Amino acid sequence: MDPIIEISSGKIRGRLGRDILSFRGIPYARPPVEEHAFAPPEPPDGWPGIREATRFGKGAPQFVVPIPILGRVIGIPADRQSADCLTLNVWTPAADAARRPVLVWIHGGAFVVGAGSSPIYHGERMARRGDVVVVTINYRLGAFGFLNHPELRERGVPANLGIRDQVRALEWVRENIAAFGGDPENVTIFGESAGGMSVGTLLGTPKAEGLFHRAILQSGAMHNVSSEDQATKVAEVFLDELGITSEDVEALRFGRVADVQRAQGAAAVRMGLREGLLPWQPSVDGDFLPRTCLEALATGEVSKVPTLVGSNRDEWRLFTLFDRATRALDEDGLVERLTRQLGSADEARAAVEVYRGAGRGRRSVARMWEAIQTDRVFTHPAQRAADGLAELGVPVWRYLYSWRPPLVGRRLGAGHGLELPLVFGTLRDGFMRNSLGASRDARRLSRRMQDAWITFARDGDPHHPRLPEWPGYEAGERATLDFDTKSSVLAAPFAAESAFWKPRLG
Repeated sequence: MDPIIEISSGKIRGRLGRDILSFRGIPYARPPVEEHAFAPPEPPDGWPGIREATRFGKGAPQFVVPIPILGRVIGIPADRQSADCLTLNVWTPAADAARRPVLVWIHGGAFVVGAGSSPIYHGERMARRGDVVVVTINYRLGAFGFLNHPELRERGVPANLGIRDQVRALEWVRENIAAFGGDPENVTIFGESAGGMSVGTLLGTPKAEGLFHRAILQSGAMHNVSSEDQATKVAEVFLDELGITSEDVEALRFGRVADVQRAQGAAAVRMGLREGLLPWQPSVDGDFLPRTCLEALATGEVSKVPTLVGSNRDEWRLFTLFDRATRALDEDGLVERLTRQLGSADEARAAVEVYRGAGRGRRSVARMWEAIQTDRVFTHPAQRAADGLAELGVPVWRYLYSWRPPLVGRRLGAGHGLELPLVFGTLRDGFMRNSLGASRDARRLSRRMQDAWITFARDGDPHHPRLPEWPGYEAGERATLDFDTKSSVLAAPFAAESAFWKPRLG
């Protein structure tokens, strides 16, 4: 019989699967539409009777990913999108009083695409393997979630609505998760890419403190918070593309979703590509986010919860897969690219020398570019977060994901996002069955990674008998567990590269 439970808004009916209950499309906030568009999330209205919770809610408005392999992983079809998107999903072994550990997933997608309903994030297998409760959420994306302009804020359009949505979802978890057999006093937030960056942001968000008790940052850390000036520049370009001013709040709230998306994309091209940043991301607003997360880390004003942080060995290979110019890159071209990023040709040449000396990119200039970008965008931010938290006395563990799938490893390596089906145990779902799931090594590594994540959520320490002895992270030793066919602990990996980036990235 399908389960019926009562939460703060009313009764909901879920679905009984193989030993796991699922509840999908549960509203955690009032729909942000019409007069509630570009407004802070509010608790949802209640409903009479029993609400069906057997289908996923629609994802936030976003562009349709044109690359099939990515679209199948993180994309949402146009007919599955809506401004009414603030819903979440729960998988649990039983709706009882067991008070199981709770894992709340924040999806990635550069803050402009993705949804908690993606098949790769289904929580059934993790819930079953670990006897835990798994929650996945949607949040507002792009301009709907990350528009920040001081004059708009004065007129009732606050900044960081996407992060505010995440905080509201965590408040919902605190209020309701006990009804699903979860423990509101043992909540782990975890996310990848923009989701990992969101977790890093929540660590430095005052209003999120106390809503979670552990944090896992996968391929995202604490660097991705724009200054108020950067965010204002993006907002001004967006408003210009939309054809309104900062005084036209009603036009913004009641405008067509398609027009907002068009202006959002145009602003991204004009600002993001030129400035080398994610134009739509969290930003300082003087209130909800009073400082960048790195500034909060430096002053110790962060949530001091056990933290697991890591990245993938070949992160940038996914992006160069679609960058044809990279394939013909020579050293002069590499120096030219790096000069734009680092500000001078001398700095660019210094980077090349460091990476050549470290043996990175021996096979080709393209591989050196991938290594540099991987470290600049992912590896060093992960280390910076781990260093800063460890210096504050926070229990920290660090990992590196290095396994290269045999069927796609030559093209993708241990690329961005490839750890996701291993963490969720969704290796045999959809297209992943043929590219990843048939491998015995993949299944074995998936079990190890799931056990580490689940053990960390339960105990605040990821060490598990399936893994080698995994010491906590210290800024000097920098012990890092390398997840590969044969996992091992590395001491201070990428030391020369880290020494290069530290004075340049903080």
